[in-house]
Amino acid sequence: MTPRLSRLLVLGLLALLPVTAVHAADPPKEQAENAVRVLKEIMDDAPDKQLPADLLKNARAIAILPDMVKGGFVFSGAKGEGLISIKSPDGTWSNPNFISMAGAGVGFQIGIQSADVILVFRTDRGVQGIIDGKFTLGANASAAAGPVGRSATAATDGQLKAEIYTYSRARGLFAGVALDGTHFSIDDDTNKEVYGPGMTPRRIFEGGVTNAPAYVVNFRDALEEYTQR
Repeated sequence: MTPRLSRLLVLGLLALLPVTAVHAADPPKEQAENAVRVLKEIMDDAPDKQLPADLLKNARAIAILPDMVKGGFVFSGAKGEGLISIKSPDGTWSNPNFISMAGAGVGFQIGIQSADVILVFRTDRGVQGIIDGKFTLGANASAAAGPVGRSATAATDGQLKAEIYTYSRARGLFAGVALDGTHFSIDDDTNKEVYGPGMTPRRIFEGGVTNAPAYVVNFRDALEEYTQR
């Protein structure tokens, strides 16, 4: 290995250290409350800065990951936790599964980025991929940066071809968050903590939970409110 390559690898590893050190997993109640806060703040903003109402009404699933952290210098990484709910056949929103995400890419940004991330799923394929534990954004389902504006049509990719639209609200040094190649998976440990043992992701989505805590119900209620406008 050449000295230059060794130096780059060391810098890359050092850049990724803050991602894991700074972003310790939040308790599930805090995750849920922060997810509700993010949705409300975005949807109560000026109309030209909101998620499009028509896109939300037709969403098959919505995932919210508050305070996702990204660090990078030559190499970059991202880590976050959040919740995802699907729209049930009767049009209501399911109890959420808790999810985690992790990604790594190549870039030349310097610093750490914190951003709130929202994913709007237009098809069931991406959700099924998460349940199966084989979901990578951009590889298992097409993704595109989502349009902004309460009455905007979701046509950033021409003919609504994207299966998932991604949104972010940056708080750190960077203007945006690159999510291509990011892996999403069910957080089974947090699901067990919230719902008890024996609750599979599919059972949670399909209404098998009878003892959902108040903060989970509040998350569902927020989705109901902002997708029926």
